[in-house]
Order: sequence, then structure tokens, then C-alpha cells
Amino acid sequence: MQKVAGKVYRVVGPVVEIEEVSFLRMLDMVEVGEFHLVGEVVRLIKDRAYVQVYEDTTSLKAGDVVYTQGYPLYVELGPGLVGEIYDGIQRPLSVLKEKEGVYINRGVHVNALRRDRKWRFIPVIDCGHTINEGDVLGEVQETPLVKHRIMCPPGIKGQLKWIIPQGDYTVDEKIAVVEKEDGVSQEITMCQRWPVRKPRPYKEKLPIGEPLITGQRVIDTLFPVAKGGCVAVPGGFGTGKTVIQHQLAKWSDAEIVIFVGCGERGNEMTDILLTFPKLIDPRTQRPLFERTIFIANTSNMPVAAREASIYTGITMAEYYRDMGYNVALMADSTSRWAEALRELSGRLEEMPLEEGFPAYLASRLAEFYERAGKITTLNGSAGSISIIASVSPPGGDFSEPVTSHTKRFIRCFWALDRDLANARHYPSISWIDSYSEYIEDIKEWWHKNISEEWLSLRYNIMDLLQREQRLQQVVKLVGPEVLPQRQRLVLEICSVFKNAFLQQFAFDPVDTYSSARKQFLMLKIILQFYHTSDRLLKKGLRIAEIKEKPVYQDIMRMRLKYTEQELNKLEELLKKVEAMDSEDL
Repeated sequence: MQKVAGKVYRVVGPVVEIEEVSFLRMLDMVEVGEFHLVGEVVRLIKDRAYVQVYEDTTSLKAGDVVYTQGYPLYVELGPGLVGEIYDGIQRPLSVLKEKEGVYINRGVHVNALRRDRKWRFIPVIDCGHTINEGDVLGEVQETPLVKHRIMCPPGIKGQLKWIIPQGDYTVDEKIAVVEKEDGVSQEITMCQRWPVRKPRPYKEKLPIGEPLITGQRVIDTLFPVAKGGCVAVPGGFGTGKTVIQHQLAKWSDAEIVIFVGCGERGNEMTDILLTFPKLIDPRTQRPLFERTIFIANTSNMPVAAREASIYTGITMAEYYRDMGYNVALMADSTSRWAEALRELSGRLEEMPLEEGFPAYLASRLAEFYERAGKITTLNGSAGSISIIASVSPPGGDFSEPVTSHTKRFIRCFWALDRDLANARHYPSISWIDSYSEYIEDIKEWWHKNISEEWLSLRYNIMDLLQREQRLQQVVKLVGPEVLPQRQRLVLEICSVFKNAFLQQFAFDPVDTYSSARKQFLMLKIILQFYHTSDRLLKKGLRIAEIKEKPVYQDIMRMRLKYTEQELNKLEELLKKVEAMDSEDL
């Protein structure tokens, strides 16, 4: 039931000042003017309220009536989220197109979940049981890849008095009745609401120990991220941030992927929306669309909705985490989100700090990244949220506020290098400036599932890359010819590693994805080639003669030549490399 909350006093861009306010609270959702534009209360001073409006405020005027239902900005959670495309305040774009056409008009109110669609509900618990918040009442097969668990909403516990039998129902139909401890009966449906700025509850946070396998060799092998971890991907314009986000959304082994296009160009979002329906998950052989949710809030959409889109995405991620899923949230990019904060802060006439950003920028970033992690849910299962957030520092300056504050709250940093991007080396992740603090956490998984050699091989190749960097300084001064053969071998092996391993072609059907086993074999082959070549140098061969061997060309082509079904051929190549120094010289 809507109430009149006040009247418009003045309009400053997306910020509307309201007078004659009596009962509004901070973060209450309101509807402004005759178009009922959606907004949120961000400041209260005496009888005045300041609202950030998530739609275009053109034509709003002093005296327009403001309405409220008395609850904060929320998202609808239930079956039907996966495979849908939403805007920043969770309006489904497919429904908006059916209703309004190709352009989004102001003041359009549609449900996030379709009310006319029926879902096959299968109860998993009987009447008479004691129900706690988070307990699973039944299941719905949302897509062939996602089994949606209908949970008792947080804050509700008691005795299950009634549950609907197996059948097809809409999200609004009553499926269960719980008699709470105070004797009040509470009806439960398949749809629940949750305020976006309030983290969903859980039992405890767990230590992380399993890597998020992305299929990208430079990431999984050199700078891995754990399930439940946070990553920042900073880079200037054209360095490949969005392509990396797309690759991770396509190939990471998270069970649910939520992609938030926050303030980026519309053609980038269009690309992912056109390509995703055609892509097949390498693990399940099903369309990737069946485990993905999109939030499209491009740069031509209202700036205030950009600020809300991040919270919309993380709240939906927490909902699927609570079902026991491993969720990956891609945020592209947090810089555009921070710019929305800066613009709204300026409209509110708040005191700016460095580069005009508000004083609470760091705390807002901390609140966002803190919602990642691996947890024990209220029903005792384990779930995780991994956040991969791109940062767009102006001019590629990593010392600017958003990047520097973000580094305080993350443990993995994939720095994109403009020189690599200009050389068409993708992914352009710098092996010098990037780092991951998850190595020790996930090494047991690699040793148990792939090989106990993984960590030592990684340290060996990182040592070679650091030696190569020092040698390059000498080469720039006097040229490579003056170096001894063994030092020139280091340069050659690092060149092989960069071209045959670190470089990865996103649009090649073989090279776009590499399993953990394939990455390990490729890394071992390159390091074995180094050790064998070193022995051959001691026997009198020169580097030019070693490069003429057929095995060298096989190594250079292995990333494009061998599919995931041909890993046995990589093992054969490893044996050939090991046997190089036993050949007749």
C-alpha cells in the first residue's frame, strides 16, 4: 500500500530533494512524480529527504508528489533468474521489450520474476518437522544445469504445518505454512524479497582451499584465485579487461555466473549477449546460458542505477550461494560504479577527497568485497562467491584512488600491461606486476588432483621470468650476442613460455580453454625442454642447433594443436623432450 511521503522541493540531476517528510527512513525506496520514478533515500535532514533516482529526472518539478511503500530497495529471488537479462534495478529487459519496445521508457514497473510461468515444485520435507531459516523445503529444476532449492526465508522458523504436494505452481502461490515460535502462521511462496544493501546471513565463514579453474593458463598457473576469493583486474583502455571477464564468465568452473555490465559501452554488452547463447560448457556440454545471469547497466543508462547494479548482482549471488552453489560474480567495471558514487556525492554537495571521490569510497568498496567468501550456509551446506572486478584507471595509472583502495581488500591482482596489449599479446596480464596470495591456500588441491610437482614447477618458471627481466636490461645496452649461451637459453625459454603458454587466443576453439591437466603438462614440457637444452649446451650444442630439432616446433604449436581429448599426445611430447639429450649428437 503506497503512502504519500512528501513533495519535490528541488531537482539536481539524479538527486531529488523532498520536503514535508515525516516517516521516511534511510534507504527507503520511493516513487517520484507522476511517472513513479524509482529512487532511494540517501540522506535525511530534519523534515527534508534526499533521494537518488534510478531513472531520468527530466520534467520532474517542484511540488510533484513522492510515494513510498516503506521498505528498502530490494530484489526478487526465486526460480526464473538464471538465463535472464536485467537492468541495474532488476527489471527484466526481455519483458520491457515486450511491453515498451526497444527503448526503455521512464516509470515502467515490471516484476523481476514472471508471474505467469509455472514451475514443477518437488517437496523434500514432510509436515510436522521443525523448520529453521535457510532449510530447504523443495526443489525446482530451473534449467537443465541448475536445481533451484526453495529455502525457508531468513527470520522464519517454527513447525511446518502444511506443504503443497508435487505439482506445477507460479512463484506467487502459497507452497508452505510455518507456525512460528510466537504462534503466528507464516505463509511461504517460491518468491522472496531481500534488500540489496543488506548481506544475507550465514552460519560461518570457511577457509578457502579450492582454485577457481578459469581455463586461462596465465591465471590458473601463475596467478590463481580460490573459490571465495576476490580479484582486481586493472588496466587502461584497450588492454583487454572486458575480454578477460568474458572468458572467465564463459569457462570458469563456477556453477553460477553473474555478469554485471556496470557503466561500460553498450557494444561490449551486446557482444556477450550475442555470443553466450551459442557457447557450450566444456564440462556439461550444455549451453552456458543455462547457468548465467546478466545485469546490463551500460554507460547510456541513468548513472544512479549504475551504483545500484553492483548490489543487485551481489545479492543474487548470495541467494545462489545459500543453496550451496559456487558463484562467480564478474563486475565490469568498479571504476564506473565509483564514478557514479562521485557524481551522486557531488550532487549531494558532500566534501570531496582525492580526485573528487567521496570520503566513503574505501568503506563502500570494503562492504562490497566483504560479501565474497566461502561459507557454511544456514542449512549446513557449503557455498562460495568469487568476485572478479575490473578497474579502469584513467591513463592506466594504478595509483589512482579506486585501484589503490581496491588493493587493500583483495588478495589477487591481475595487472594488465599496455605494452603487451600493443604487441597483441593476450591476455595482457603482466607477469611482473601481478600477484596472487592464494598460492599456499590452493596448492594442496593441485597436488592432490593434478601433480605434486605443480608448486615447484610454478616457482621454477617464475624464477626464470625474473632472471629474464634482469638479462633484458643487459640486452638493451649491449645486445644478446655478448651473453653466454646458458644466459641466452634463459631468454629463449622465456620467449617460448610467453608465446607457447602465456599467450592464449580467445577465439580459437582449441586454445580458448585449457584444463588444469593440460596446463600442467604444457608447463612441464617447457621446463623439461629448458633442463634438457641446458645439458645439450654442456655437450657442445648451440641454441640455434637445438631450435632446429622437430620437438621445438611441436612445443611452439602445442597450445593450438592438442585438444583436451589428446592429452596423451602431450605426454608423448614430454617423453620426446626428455629423450632429446640421448639422441646422436
